[in-house]
Amino acid sequence: MEKIGFGVIGAGIWGNSHAWIYSTEPYSELIAVCDKVEEKAKALAEKYHARRWYTDLEKMLKDPEIQAVGIATPDFAHQEPFIAACQAGKHILLEKPLATTHEDLKLMKTAYEKSGVRAMVDFHARWNPPLVVAKNNIDQGTIGEIISMYYRLNDTIYVPTQMLSWAEKSSILWFLGSHTVDTLRFLSGKEVKRVYSVSRSEVLVKLGVNIPDIYQSVLEMEDGIIASIENNWIVPNSHPNWNDIKLNILGSKGMFNMDLTNNQAIERYLPEKSDHPDILVMPTIHGKPSGFAHESIRDFIHRLRTGEKFIVDFEDGYRVSKVILAIMESAKIRMPVEVNYNS
Repeated sequence: MEKIGFGVIGAGIWGNSHAWIYSTEPYSELIAVCDKVEEKAKALAEKYHARRWYTDLEKMLKDPEIQAVGIATPDFAHQEPFIAACQAGKHILLEKPLATTHEDLKLMKTAYEKSGVRAMVDFHARWNPPLVVAKNNIDQGTIGEIISMYYRLNDTIYVPTQMLSWAEKSSILWFLGSHTVDTLRFLSGKEVKRVYSVSRSEVLVKLGVNIPDIYQSVLEMEDGIIASIENNWIVPNSHPNWNDIKLNILGSKGMFNMDLTNNQAIERYLPEKSDHPDILVMPTIHGKPSGFAHESIRDFIHRLRTGEKFIVDFEDGYRVSKVILAIMESAKIRMPVEVNYNS
C-alpha cells in the first residue's frame, strides 16, 4: 500500500491534530515535524513516531520522502511556509485563513499558480453534519430561495487572553470570522459583494490585549441575500463551551434554525461545573481522532490520493480573506466597502 509522506509545519494545537491523523490513516505517513522551537518539534515528532524533526523549514522541504505538508502556523504566519512549500513542489493543507494582508495574498497567489501543486484551506465547518444537511436541502430547493442568513460564532475570553500568545497579531475575524464567511458562502453558493461593519474595543484593551472585542457585520451577497454576522471573543469563561454558535437561514419556502453551542445529546454534571462534552468537533473515538474538524484533514488525504477536486480550495481561501479585509476596512472607516477580489 503506497502512502503519502507528510510533513507538519507548526507544532501547536492544530499541528498536533495534523500529526495525529497523518500517523494513523492508512494512506498517509508522518515523516517529519518542523517548528522554530526545537523542543516542540522533537516532542510532537516523538509523540506520533515521525522519522525526524526540523527547525529549518527549507531543510524539511528538501526531504524527498515528503510529498505534502500540513501548515498549522499562527494566522499571520502563513505566507512564508506556503510559498516555500509551493516552490518545493509539496502539496499543501493550510489551516485558515489563507493570509491576513492583501500583500501576502498576492504573493501566495503568484507562487501557487506557478507551482502546479494542489492546495486546500482547512475550513472544516464544511464537514459539520448539521451544516451539510442544511446545504443538501438548500441545493435541493427544500427551503426555496435564500432570503437572509444570520450567523453568530464567538469564543470565550480564554482564547485571546490565555490560549493564544499571538492574539494581538490576529483578530477574531481571522480566528473565527473566516469560518463564518466561508460557511455562508458554502451554504448559499454565492459570493459577498459589499460589507458594512462596526467594531468595539473595550474589554480586552483593559486587560492589556490591544485588539477589538467584537465585530458586527452586514454582508450583501449575490442574488440579494442579506447576511448578518457576529464575531467576538469576550464570552465569559463560565460559558459551558469555548464557542457560542447560532445560525439561521431564512428561505422563501422555509427556514433552518441551529443552536450548535449546547448540544442536548450529552450533559455532564460535576461537583463544581456542568458542561456538554464535545461530540461533533474533535472527539476521540476508540483512541482515534474523530469529528468534523478532523474529517477535513482525512478528506484532504483521500482527495490528494484519488485526484478528486477538493471541497474547499485555494480560491475559496483567497476570496474569504478578501471579504475579511473588506470587513476590517469598513469597521475602520464606518462606511460600506465593496469587496474587490481582483486587487
